[in-house]
Amino acid sequence: MTRPASYDFARLGPPPGSVVVVCGGCGGIGAAVVKGCLATGLDTIVLDLQATHDANPPPAEAQFIAMDAFNEAQVKGAFMAIAKDYAAIDAVLNLIGAGKPPRPLVDTPTDDFDEVVHRNLRASFMISKYAMPLLKASGAGSLVHTATGMAIRTIPGVGPYAAAKAGVIGLTRALAIENGPEVRVNVIAPGGVSNKVKVTGNDARGPGGMEISAIMKSMPMRRFADPDDMVAPFLFLAGPSSGFITGQTLHVNGGAITP
Repeated sequence: MTRPASYDFARLGPPPGSVVVVCGGCGGIGAAVVKGCLATGLDTIVLDLQATHDANPPPAEAQFIAMDAFNEAQVKGAFMAIAKDYAAIDAVLNLIGAGKPPRPLVDTPTDDFDEVVHRNLRASFMISKYAMPLLKASGAGSLVHTATGMAIRTIPGVGPYAAAKAGVIGLTRALAIENGPEVRVNVIAPGGVSNKVKVTGNDARGPGGMEISAIMKSMPMRRFADPDDMVAPFLFLAGPSSGFITGQTLHVNGGAITP
């Protein structure tokens, strides 16, 4: 495995020119991460749904490949397309995931449960499977998945999503054990993010019917995250300065959960 001769503490993310793939890079946190990658000189490839791209296209400097992570053939094809241009990739940042409107688990249709598991856990598995050869070819690749704080401390109504993201944490640990030292695998668990939760009004409510104002008062930082708050953690885990970190869950939640 390639090991840096010394750490550049002035730059904790990947060095300029590194090849980084951002899965789910056309919206929310993913769009912020893509902008951060481009701003720091990274060769950035975005994989996302064509419809999401059309609604919120990434900057022109980023290469885009349409991919539905629900479809294995498209996931495989996306990484085959990347392999035509790159012998190796330095990092894959996977921000793909989706839930369903809140409802109790016992009232959840089985098809809805399966869809949430597929779009979160199964999608993360397939991205890992088809990205791994290119990551290993770099000699020091980094794969960063996305979970949620609700995988650790869930709330009513989000059972399928919480279960699927808890599975992503387990998947991350298994991948880290099986693919080191050539590839490090970690997962970021965001808390509430302002682009996903409406925070206006004292009576606004989040998932599970909890009052937004009460949630924020219980948090040490007294606010939800902005998508930009997630950029540095992703870049840090993608880069060589986190070279001795693997199999870990990094909680970025303003202190809402302290596991």
